[in-house]
Amino acid sequence: MKHTAAEGRGEENKMKTVIVDAVGEPCPIPVVKATKALRELGEPGTLEVRVDNEIAVQNLTRMAAGNHLPVQAEKKGEHLFVVTMEVAEPVGDAPAEEPALTCVPDARGDLVVAVDSETMGRGSDELGKLLMKSFLFAVSQLPRLPRTVLFYNGGAKLTVEGSESLEDLRNMEAQGVEILTCGTCLNFYGLAEKLAVGGVTNMYAIVEALANDGKVIKP
Repeated sequence: MKHTAAEGRGEENKMKTVIVDAVGEPCPIPVVKATKALRELGEPGTLEVRVDNEIAVQNLTRMAAGNHLPVQAEKKGEHLFVVTMEVAEPVGDAPAEEPALTCVPDARGDLVVAVDSETMGRGSDELGKLLMKSFLFAVSQLPRLPRTVLFYNGGAKLTVEGSESLEDLRNMEAQGVEILTCGTCLNFYGLAEKLAVGGVTNMYAIVEALANDGKVIKP
């Protein structure tokens, strides 16, 4: 196990960052290593765990939730995912969620989420943007994650640089959720070069996803 620490350079509060390399490790080893590192941290800081598959990301995300820790996950490459936990107080010997309980099968279901606007509902666009941000966050917290999230028409604006939902979308992508944005829509809005999460799709693939999966929800 590669286990390194780097000190922050803040003048007042130096926060330790502990990196756990669990790439190539089978379940539940990433969670076991992360739990051990978390208990040994000894001070407020950041725990960064590197793994190579979506199931490990899902298990680590559950472990963080079990310890009431803010967590972010991001896909860095084809076989590299980084899960980051912010530790405000040392866990020490406090009971953590047992690794065996977090080593579970794929948490994705057969749900497809179709988003065709950057706002949710009719009326105030300002309120609609807040509602959409809350909606996507809520989707990212579902016990059974969606299989696919589709973005088209105005919804394409939610997957590009500057979107306030990028963190939630990247977190879902790191757990294996397919994030797809209509290529024609990106081109229409002049955003093709600004896609910041997921991949580009076409109308045939959108129709196929909507027709073949079990459930479809649209905000």
